[in-house]
Amino acid sequence: MERHILHCDFNAFYASVEAQRRPELRNKPLAVCGSQEERHGIVLTANYIAKPRGVKTGMAIWQAKQYCPDLVVLPPDMGEYIRISKLAREIYEDYTDQIEPFGLDENWLDVTGSVGLYGSPMAIAREISRRVKFELGITLSIGVADNKITAKLGSDYRKPDAITQIGKDNYQELVYPLPVEDLLYVGPATSKKLRAIGISTIGRLAECPVEVLTRCLGKMGAVLHMFANGRDISPVQKSDHIPNVKSVGNSATTPRDLICDDDVKLMLLLLAESVAARMRELASRCTVVEVSVRDTVLHTFTRQRKLQVPTCSSTEIAQTAFELFRAHYHWGLPVRSIGVRSAGLVEADSGVQLSLYESDVKRNKWEQIDRAVDTLRQRHGYMSVQRALMLTDPQLGRINPKDGHTVHPVGYFGGS
Repeated sequence: MERHILHCDFNAFYASVEAQRRPELRNKPLAVCGSQEERHGIVLTANYIAKPRGVKTGMAIWQAKQYCPDLVVLPPDMGEYIRISKLAREIYEDYTDQIEPFGLDENWLDVTGSVGLYGSPMAIAREISRRVKFELGITLSIGVADNKITAKLGSDYRKPDAITQIGKDNYQELVYPLPVEDLLYVGPATSKKLRAIGISTIGRLAECPVEVLTRCLGKMGAVLHMFANGRDISPVQKSDHIPNVKSVGNSATTPRDLICDDDVKLMLLLLAESVAARMRELASRCTVVEVSVRDTVLHTFTRQRKLQVPTCSSTEIAQTAFELFRAHYHWGLPVRSIGVRSAGLVEADSGVQLSLYESDVKRNKWEQIDRAVDTLRQRHGYMSVQRALMLTDPQLGRINPKDGHTVHPVGYFGGS
């Protein structure tokens, strides 16, 4: 049976929400940007008045204002964006229980079982578009197709406030001329490799022999060849689906550059606390610790180490991350941002081989202390309990990594 998949994507989501709250800004160039004081001063979203004037996502605020001097800059209000996203989801749930988010502003909907009740997929898309506009005051673009990958291409095809249906009859006409970067999972590195062998459009990718692509990209070459040909059998997960989280990570662009080992040690411990707390919420321990570092000229490196025994101890995770940092980073430049990731998650109660040494006893004590801290923070707030080390640097120590930075993404392929 043919599937009917919608991909619903809000148009300039953050900026649209702000314009809906402030009607006086609707006809002005508007961008929602990170905090310049905390060095997150980049454009998160720009509206459709600012974009044609050169303002782009990821651009520094000062640069955006060079292109658009009258740009209105607003700080993000994540609580409001999450609220609007939940309200939109309630609308989607009137038509299907198979709703899979892809970020805060995008969702796939499988309406295969709904066409008998609500009409054709296009009719359902038009009704959702109308309701979101009327009930929430913002617009979205919707792609209609028989799979998730093609539906996303459809939602990106025309913006804002558009519905695009892509089927077998018009697939090559609409999709083949698109730049290869429009295809999901063709990022800058993959794009560079594809263009190096003469593949610049999705059509060229679809027509390229799969053997050539696998030599160039490995197994991902075959996946992208399938996507480019409009084939994807991955299901849209149901609303109550709980993904299998394979890793938990946290990173931060620091309020000031890190210039010595003590600065890095403090940040790694602070980040490790939030990562370990999230693992305990998931009843998991990690078997791999990874550290990522970016310096002031934006050179980045990532290193990881496999642990002998799974852990959810923030102290052990931070110590391992710091050892990786010391072994691989030489202080040529200050550090601008840093991250910690725990991977290879296993169930907390899974059996492990105990050692005859003191490390197991020490690890258990560390984890007991962490759980006690978890309880206090749940009752009195995350910043109610801090290590004394955090008080040595008020600028770095005041960062709240649990509420402000924690990321544990679930990728398209089922977990990351």
